[in-house]
Order: sequence, then structure tokens, then C-alpha cells
Amino acid sequence: MGVAQDERRLLTELFAEVGPDAPTLCDPWRTRDLAAHLVLRERRPDAAAGILVKPLAGHTQRVQDAYAAKPWDELVGLVRVGPPRLSPYALVDELVNAVEYFVHHEDVRRARDDWEPRSPDPVRDAVLWRRLAPTARLMYRKSPVGVVLRRPDGEAVVARRGANPVVLTGQVSELLVHVFGRAAARVEYDGEADAVRLVRGLDRSM
Repeated sequence: MGVAQDERRLLTELFAEVGPDAPTLCDPWRTRDLAAHLVLRERRPDAAAGILVKPLAGHTQRVQDAYAAKPWDELVGLVRVGPPRLSPYALVDELVNAVEYFVHHEDVRRARDDWEPRSPDPVRDAVLWRRLAPTARLMYRKSPVGVVLRRPDGEAVVARRGANPVVLTGQVSELLVHVFGRAAARVEYDGEADAVRLVRGLDRSM
């Protein structure tokens, strides 16, 4: 078992608990929409391209809506079993899905009023830390100021080189949630006030 499989299992258990119409941090998506997105991504490469390529977004939305219309138990089952055996996603599951499923699991967890950060996990957090730097460099590429991500133990990665750097400190799980633009991330900001404001408001969409 790897982090991707662990997070997949935990997310599908949470899906079953909260049902198809629970909120997520991917507003306006509900849990049904998020589950449909995950299934589409792994099972329909022809439609998944529209996630990043705007001219194809209409086709992507139609396929996603068709998945979302399936009975909830069936849709959750498709997320649970994962990609087909011959899918490229099945061959590199841990590489491409550890972060994806961790963040989307948090999207459902943190949309609830009573959420709290999960306890540190050495195995999970080591995997997430290795993925953090390349992901952060992509997501903070538009930042007009420097961005450094630092763990409480002082270990740090440079997400964006530049003047007036802002240092974000938090557990790797919190840093990763922040990297993906979720407001529900418990991180501390250190830097000039204007630079911090720019980082807080930065559009980190693809």
C-alpha cells in the first residue's frame, strides 16, 4: 500500500459517510462532482484533457456530468477500484495520485465545520514533501515576489525565487493544501506586508 491507495481508501470511506451532496473546498462542486472528476481523470483520457485545455472543457464537462448522474454507490465504487489495469494511471499510481488524492481528501474533510488537521505521519509526509517542491514551483510561477515553504523543523524549499520573499511555515500537509490555493490551510506568513498580501491573493490556478 502507498500513500495514493491510502488516501483513495480514506476518501471513499468519507464519501460514503457524507453522501453525494456534501460541500467541498472545490466550490461549487459537491462531493458528487468531485467523485465524477476523479473517475473521469482516470478512465476517460479523451475527456481529461479538457481539465487543462479550455477549448475541450465542454466535452470534459459533459462526460463529468454523465458520471455524476450515476447512482452514488456506483460512482464511489469506481473511485474505490481506481483506474483500469492497463491505464497509464494504474502504472504510475503513487507518482500521479498521492498528491491528487491527499488534496481532494482534504477538500472534503475541510469543508466540514469541525475539521482539524490530521496528525503527522512520517511515511505520508515524506512522500508529500518530495512532491511539494516541483508542485509549488508550478503553482507559484506567477508570484511577483519570492516564496519559500518551510517546515517547523526548519527544512525549506524555494517555490519562487524573487525579491521580498515571503516565508510560509507549516506542516507539509498544510503547505501542500496552501499550494493548491485552498484557504483552509494553517500556515504562518513571514515577510513584508505588501508581499504577504500578494502571496495570499495569488491566482494559483492552472
